[in-house]
Amino acid sequence: MQNQDASAILGANVPILQVGISNFRLPLRYTRAGGDPITLETSVTGSVSLAADRKGINMSRIMRVFYEFEDRVFTPELLEDVLTAYKVRLDSSRARLKLRFSYPMEKASLRSGLKGWQYYEAAYEGIVDDLGHFRKRIHFDFVYSSACPCSADLAEHAREERATYAIPHSQRSKARISVEVRPGKMVTLEDLQRHCEAALKTETQVMVKREDEQAFAEMNGSQVKFVEDAARLLYEQLDSDSNIFDFQVACAHLESLHSHDAISVINKGVEKGFSGDVDDFRSLIC
Repeated sequence: MQNQDASAILGANVPILQVGISNFRLPLRYTRAGGDPITLETSVTGSVSLAADRKGINMSRIMRVFYEFEDRVFTPELLEDVLTAYKVRLDSSRARLKLRFSYPMEKASLRSGLKGWQYYEAAYEGIVDDLGHFRKRIHFDFVYSSACPCSADLAEHAREERATYAIPHSQRSKARISVEVRPGKMVTLEDLQRHCEAALKTETQVMVKREDEQAFAEMNGSQVKFVEDAARLLYEQLDSDSNIFDFQVACAHLESLHSHDAISVINKGVEKGFSGDVDDFRSLIC
């Protein structure tokens, strides 16, 4: 039915930017920064463009083509091979692919020496345009604590003026960074974690004893930040990496004082591919 002529089209006979399959899942192999293999459950979204005068595509072909690569080790670079196959097998001018997974990294506690696994929501994305140009992106979520600078000042004021014990409010917060890797260069998930930690300092902890909790309280107090500060700190850090061509940073502070959240978006803007759209902040809730 999808191969019928234009007379079978329902609605406007116009091209469609993306059509395909979202969230088909399978275990895929990846490589850690040190070269060790790891297998992770992955959610895959694959789509292609659809020209005017064509009723539709063969949806199952997107999944079948992808399964031909399932035994490979997946990197952002491998997505170009999959996307090229999509364009050929589905006779499309553009194609897009995103792999979402939860990536573990072992993290040490602040003082006690304990270790535990921190999981980071991440995605590899590939895009091939009409001219065959390939662009690779990496998306990475970083969860941290944000202590409000204004609240910290008010707590100190209460102690000084009224000898009243007060606790500044802080909250679990999330930064979602999306980077476009420069052609011929490599950026790992470990690289992105290091950038986030260097910029924001106050990553949430896995294994905690009393001395670790005290260390975290001290660090949180010395690294107070508004959501605007968080976005700018991440911008400064990512902009210093010559392997990153373009990027967008989206931060959400899930306020403990207010019933609403504070949000901030900033992008480098070399390419128009990062729009700075804030409509998807619901998915940033921790």
